[in-house]
Amino acid sequence: MDIIRELSNSKKIAVSGHISPDGDSIGSCIAMTLFLRKAFEGTDKDIRLFLEEAPDCFKGIKGVETIDSTFDGMQPDAYILIDTEPDRMGAGEKLYKKAALTINIDHHITNSEGSGDINVIDPKASSAAELVYGLMDEKYLDETIASWIYLGIVHDTGVFKYPSTSPKTMQIVARLMEEGINCQYLIDTTYYEKTYMQNITCARIVLNSKLYMDGKVIVGSITQKEMTEHGIKKNDFEGVINQLRITTGVEVAVFMYPMNDVTMKVSLRSKEKVDVALLAGEFGGGGHIRAAGFYHKGSEEDITKALLELLEKEDL
Repeated sequence: MDIIRELSNSKKIAVSGHISPDGDSIGSCIAMTLFLRKAFEGTDKDIRLFLEEAPDCFKGIKGVETIDSTFDGMQPDAYILIDTEPDRMGAGEKLYKKAALTINIDHHITNSEGSGDINVIDPKASSAAELVYGLMDEKYLDETIASWIYLGIVHDTGVFKYPSTSPKTMQIVARLMEEGINCQYLIDTTYYEKTYMQNITCARIVLNSKLYMDGKVIVGSITQKEMTEHGIKKNDFEGVINQLRITTGVEVAVFMYPMNDVTMKVSLRSKEKVDVALLAGEFGGGGHIRAAGFYHKGSEEDITKALLELLEKEDL
């Protein structure tokens, strides 16, 4: 797809990702927005990025100021949705559905058909950021855009260790590095470094986690009461699910926390034996083979029981 040609007749262009944006959502959306602004520089096009506020770890990186979390002030002619389907984009969904042209860029297998008038979908891609890179004319690439594409790839590949990391992925990374990006800074500050509260929260959840199925499944959770008593916010859960996943002997890790009084957010990770995208799909969710999630109305006990019943059918 020639995205510049497709957008040539659109004056008001919006870019969005999913709710609770992660590194790939943030990186791919910012990179696309900055690229389009450069490509259409000098024209009358209004190009905006509507996205929920980025976690604090991204706020020192040039380009993050591009994010507009108001979702207000414009009805787009064209809407580019990246790394998700419309029902997970939050406040932008109504704007997306009213746009004359919709473009959906995604790598989630659960969105294999796409949700736009034009769809760029590749479940084999390491990240949405990799797909965004593929749509760019390299003459517009600069250090800032390259940094955000790099961050998107880093976060969705677990710093290049997940199976989705391909030779093509690393070739793209090599090209991005030619723009002079600060790889160590970007990885350390956004992926590995944790606030004191994040470390304490992770320790609390791991300490109270439970093993099932002879230690092959681990479940961590936290209650609304604990979150209120200790001042814990959803950003403080960064890294929890991955810490649970790397427990010796564990094949599937589960982490859940309350979104409100009735709904739980459930994250799933696996090592090699379980397709957690299929598992999440049983609850109306989705994601990737090794990383997925869903929202569910029910107690921790009910969700755990239902998940274990499904996992009993797996060859663990």
